[in-house]
Amino acid sequence: MQRRAIHPTAVSYAQAHEIGDFKRMLFVSGQIPQSDDGALADDFDGQCRQAWANVARQLAAAGMDYRHLVKVTTFLTDRRHRQRNYEIRHELLGEHSPALTVIITGLYEEGWLVEIEAIAAD
Repeated sequence: MQRRAIHPTAVSYAQAHEIGDFKRMLFVSGQIPQSDDGALADDFDGQCRQAWANVARQLAAAGMDYRHLVKVTTFLTDRRHRQRNYEIRHELLGEHSPALTVIITGLYEEGWLVEIEAIAAD
């Protein structure tokens, strides 16, 4: 697969992400900040890491990992979480730069602070 981050930034995202000659795409539904047993962390860091772990689990089920991400949309309930959201994303993705959108909004469950959906390709 050919890939090119267009106007990548130093903070783990690009203004666009071009792919070509790919075999398949994976559309990952919004991953919530709860574990399989329904546990929900009390703080943003715990919830954000759980949502990313849930994304990773879906990617792994398709034989992919974070390097296959081409588009990520993150939903936050409060803009006060944007710095930690960036820091955790950058920690997990490193220099990988998918296209990215962050939206401040209400989420389905009142206690959720973050939800992450994604598109991956290989």
